[in-house]
Formats: sequence, C-alpha cells, structure tokens
Amino acid sequence: MPAVPLARVIRSGVEESVHAGDVAVVDAEGALVAHVGAPNRQVFARSSMKPLQATVSLSLIQADFADREIAVMCASHNAEPIHVEAVRSLLARARVEEDALQCPLARPWDDETLAADPTRRRINSDCSGKHAGMLAACRAQRWPLESYRDPDHPLQQRILEAVLQASGEERVHLGVDGCGVPVHGMALRAMAAIYARLARPERLGILEGAARRAVAAMRAEPYLVAGRNRPDTAVIQEVTDVIAKGGAEGLMCAAVLDRGLGVAVKIRDGASRPMGPALIHVLRGMDVVDDQAFIRLGRFATPAVLGGGEPVGQIEAGFELTWEA
Repeated sequence: MPAVPLARVIRSGVEESVHAGDVAVVDAEGALVAHVGAPNRQVFARSSMKPLQATVSLSLIQADFADREIAVMCASHNAEPIHVEAVRSLLARARVEEDALQCPLARPWDDETLAADPTRRRINSDCSGKHAGMLAACRAQRWPLESYRDPDHPLQQRILEAVLQASGEERVHLGVDGCGVPVHGMALRAMAAIYARLARPERLGILEGAARRAVAAMRAEPYLVAGRNRPDTAVIQEVTDVIAKGGAEGLMCAAVLDRGLGVAVKIRDGASRPMGPALIHVLRGMDVVDDQAFIRLGRFATPAVLGGGEPVGQIEAGFELTWEA
C-alpha cells in the first residue's frame, strides 16, 4: 500500500515538505483496531524495543532497582547529568564496571550538556542504560559479560523469545542495531502488539512482573526515558496512562495503558521531526489526548519552523485513522 502523508512542513504559508508513513493500532489480542497506510509494512524495532528488552533484563535480576535506574534501562537518553548518574548507579548496584559497556562512544545529545563537556564516552551513548541493564542481567545469571551483544548469547536468546511472544510473530528478521546488539524486524502491527501487551502484562506470562516494573518506572520517571526537548518524555509527562518510546529511522510507539492498546507510527523517510506530531495526532484521534493535553504538549504537537531564529511556520500532522469493523 502507498504511504499516507502524516505531517506537512509549512514555511511562510507554503507547504515546503511532506512526510509520509504508516500507523497501526492493535489490542492485546493482536487484532488490528485502526490503521493508516500499510500496517503490515516491515520495520526494524530499533530503540522502541527497549522497554521489552529491559523487561527481560529485569526478569533475570534479583536486585531491587530504583525507578530511575529501571527507566534509564528503557531509555534513549540525552546523556544529561541525571541520565549518566542513573546509568552509573545501575552499574554500581549490579557490581559491573563502566568499561564493560560495549555501546559506541558518543557525545551528549543535549546541547547544554554537550557545551559543558563534549567528550566522547560510552556512557554518553543514548543506549548506555539498556546496555547497563543487559550487563546487570548477565552478572546476575553468571553469563559472560564480554559477549553480551552476540545473537547467540543466552541473554539475547531470552530477548528473542520475549520478542516472539509479545509480537505474536512466528519469526523475526535479525539484524544489528546502531548500538551493536541484535535488532528485530517485523510488521508494524507486531510492534503495536508488543506495546499492547506491555499495557496488559498478564499476556506476557513469566515476564508479567518485570513488565509491570518497567512500565511503572517509565511513568514514574519520564525524564529518564529521554530528557530535555524530547517528545516521548513530554507525552508520558502530559498524557494520563500512556508510555511512549521512540526509535531510530522515524519509529514511535506508545502503550495506552488503561485501554490495553498499542500504537506504532513509522515515518517512511526515517525523519525524526514528524514523529512526535504524528503520534500525538494518533492519540488525539483515539480521544487519549484531549484539547487541554494537546495545548500542554504545544511545541511537540506542532513544532515551530524557524526563519531568522523566529517562528515562520510549523509542522502539522493531519490524517484520518481507518477503524476496523
């Protein structure tokens, strides 16, 4: 199916660019509830898989982690001081050295933090919390730390089992994520199913308790999930009973906790700028975001387009969900 225009970039009254994509809304049974475009289009889960990866790590650990430590396991963080401190606290509690991290060297995403210290460090990677959680699980299970990223490692095999269970897929396409761990390719609607089952964790069997902890931590510490100027943090902060998590190449997912629904939005050109507006528009179409929440979300719902440092337009999401009979 052709992609549907999800967001328009308006500059000085002219439509300058259009971002097309696809949307899937799925319930905890795996049934498609609503869609835009091609809900069966194949996507890589990228960082939107982190809440489920963190769930698996937590299920293997006996230690009682703090909410901020669990939230940063689920995060694609800015490497602001609060994020780096949470990762270090997680590693210390797990008795794992920082140099065991195998995520890429990185500078902070956050401009203010970058200006203060532009040093490239592994702990500055947006994925360092996920990697720290994986290392903590390996330490708890006495599995090798050096090979924790390998697809055949016991941890990655447990994660693959969880992905198949939560997505409802018989098989997924395995690739390599930007941070070096396995990444899972599946239909967009399968990504939405994962989030629907995070909203109904009893559907995850033995992972139920760990999934509840991961979701509760994201709700309790949304700033640890991403940080300053990030739409997933803003959505969790401003919208009741929702968690949201972005991924690379234009993927944004959410769980509507009180309804047991999962949402997956994919921007086909991989752009990040329409991800927030498109997700917020879907949630508004589902009556999850009301007018007051839309106003509070402000610049994440309709980001400004700048000219000479001043707003001269905005990014506008506009499309209709097709509801299943």
